[in-house]
Amino acid sequence: MTTLSPFLSINSSCDQALQMTKALLSRAGLSAVQTFNLNTARLGVHNCSCPNHGTEACDCQMIVLLVYGDAAEPVTLILHGNNGQTWVSVTDNPAQRTDKKLITSIRHALDSQVSAPTSA
Repeated sequence: MTTLSPFLSINSSCDQALQMTKALLSRAGLSAVQTFNLNTARLGVHNCSCPNHGTEACDCQMIVLLVYGDAAEPVTLILHGNNGQTWVSVTDNPAQRTDKKLITSIRHALDSQVSAPTSA
């Protein structure tokens, strides 16, 4: 069974968080390939109400990235957001273990910028 463990919360829409995430990962020497976008997948579906908002018009978003580093296998990174908030998770699947060093590199790359204090 695959589980998601959010390790980061970003006060931005999922699309804004995606751009920031890709830039930070790139700056850390990691490569991210987007493999899924919920809004794109929903384009061909009509009468699909949101389980969170109960309507078709919602800002829910889920984006899946495969993040590559020096390890042979990528880490699957999930960005899930709504209402101007995005949560970042790494998938954990016992059948497909991920490289712990790569996970640490991803967390360090994202935490360093997102957690930095902003000047007023």
